Amino acid sequence: MDGSTRPTIVIPGDDPAQLTGSPHLERLHAAGDVRLFADRPETDAEKISRAADAEVLINTRSIVKWPGSVLEQLPRLRFITVCGIGTDSVDLEAAKRMGIVVSNIPGKTAPVVAEHAFGLMLAAAKRAAFQTSEVRAGRWTLMDNIFLGGKTLGVIGTGPIGARMAALGRVLGMRVLAWTFHPSDKRAVTLGVEYVELDELLSESDVVSLHLKLTPDSQHIIGQRELQLMKPGALLVNTGRGGLLDTGALIAALDSEHLGGAALDVYPTEPISSDDPLLQCDQVILTPHNADQTPEGMDLLNEGVTDNTLAFLDGQPQNVVT
Repeated sequence: MDGSTRPTIVIPGDDPAQLTGSPHLERLHAAGDVRLFADRPETDAEKISRAADAEVLINTRSIVKWPGSVLEQLPRLRFITVCGIGTDSVDLEAAKRMGIVVSNIPGKTAPVVAEHAFGLMLAAAKRAAFQTSEVRAGRWTLMDNIFLGGKTLGVIGTGPIGARMAALGRVLGMRVLAWTFHPSDKRAVTLGVEYVELDELLSESDVVSLHLKLTPDSQHIIGQRELQLMKPGALLVNTGRGGLLDTGALIAALDSEHLGGAALDVYPTEPISSDDPLLQCDQVILTPHNADQTPEGMDLLNEGVTDNTLAFLDGQPQNVVT
């Protein structure tokens, strides 16, 4: 590709730094004119300004939102790659209408994210947050922890991350129940899980772990009714998307002590506000949507968005969502 036809590749908000300093950035420079912005655009007008002549948009960390009203102001845009499996940062209907190809990177960091979910489950079971605060306050408060061996793990969503979480649960000797929109007997055997109806999973599981993409069908899939179906003292883990869970209903279930604890890496609004009621819940483990934020995870994500971009520019788009 000669200089006159080099595509403009825009990275509109690399904050926290992801592609900055990555060796994969050099692969992008070789393929086009790269414009990387180290801070996040604060307004729609700023998004439009930064991406005005972009043909390719790389949405690192998938933090910046791209509604149809913004996409309509970007007439040269032909391709967006999101950073991960979730595509809720892009108005897919608008992109499809405008002929913009959208790709994701499914399963790329599944081992990294599942390990984080597994760690959150262990931390919640061992009451790590509460007991740490007690010891720091000079109180030697003894309370029962949860032994997970022999307990039941309910995995909601059995894509690459959920499948890995199921495998980690089996390592502990947990029985694994699973639910997904499209179960199959063959996949159940492959994963070593038992697919059941959602209500049965909720009522029988000692730990429920969420691993779905956020779509209209999965929005608030866990609400007040579903939380009340869970066992008294059960734990809830969410490393999927904040919108999968009705946070207000979760807080009520924790305050009433119906649930024994929760561990969250994702929230309806990020970053979480300083006055969010979740921060007042003793039995909650909170991490800042950083389940894949390890050096290995970042490299895998950078490789994924770069591979998607180069495949599109070569006329062979991969991992296409729209």
